[in-house]
Amino acid sequence: MTVKIFDTPEVQNFLRLASGLEQDGGNPRTKQIAHRILSDLFKTIEDLNITSDEYWVGVAYLNRLGASSEAGLLSPGLGLDRFLDMRMDAEDAALGITDGTPRTIEGPLYVAGAPVEQGYARLDDGSDKAGEILIMHGTVYAADGKPLAGAQVEVWHANTKGFYSHFDPTGEQKPFNMRRTIVTDAQGRYKFQSIVPVGYGCPPDGPTQGLLNELGRHGNRPAHIHFFVTADGHRKLTTQINIDGDPLVFDDFAYATRDGLVPPLVKHEDNASIKAEGLSCPFAEIVFDIKLSKLVNGVDNQIVERPRLAA
Repeated sequence: MTVKIFDTPEVQNFLRLASGLEQDGGNPRTKQIAHRILSDLFKTIEDLNITSDEYWVGVAYLNRLGASSEAGLLSPGLGLDRFLDMRMDAEDAALGITDGTPRTIEGPLYVAGAPVEQGYARLDDGSDKAGEILIMHGTVYAADGKPLAGAQVEVWHANTKGFYSHFDPTGEQKPFNMRRTIVTDAQGRYKFQSIVPVGYGCPPDGPTQGLLNELGRHGNRPAHIHFFVTADGHRKLTTQINIDGDPLVFDDFAYATRDGLVPPLVKHEDNASIKAEGLSCPFAEIVFDIKLSKLVNGVDNQIVERPRLAA
């Protein structure tokens, strides 16, 4: 038997009570959000006839998710991070902002405080012997299209096991391995040497993959490299590029792939190219130019305040 009580005065008054709308203290914005979330959850329980058993499975899942510190992993997996980007894209369109390098999700594995280098940096420490040498470079352009000197290009990526320093369960990586901040030179150029990363998957026994299994979805990401790019007078760019040729480039469980963010990966095996880079073996090259966008009425509306690891 299915009963419908959501729209009754009793339930509606109870929602106001539970979300604190009848209380003088507290935060009005928090009350507004709590009231909406509780209302939507109550309505979902009623519309889908969710049982008490199913509800408590959900509570147990949330406990497990928190204990595993995977909420930041589940968020992009359910498309929430991408939806926030879609909203910012729509806001830009409404403001007439149509150029600039596309944004995409930050992910949960940024660490503040990476060493700062001028123009060029070596990201990896040479300990990952399975990695193919990568030379990546490009120019950062201002909103007016001119090369932008002094821009900060923060870069971070995984190793060939799919692990990031500071989050590596093997303990093999030293702090800030494959993480640097590069300040562009007088011509707006940045360049770094590292290794070609590989993609990674959600922990197979973790709560994120468990839910994805229930949805019939995989939890794997293509190989990718993250960027924060900042400069005076411009909005902060949060983006990442996918490694061309990875079979999951357009099947990313985190929905981060976007047009313009899959630059070609070129293999160099000729002696002239190898010698020009001061190397002794073949390498891969990626050229990725970045264009920043102007402030909106003097304000950077791209800044996102969220918990981040600092070291």
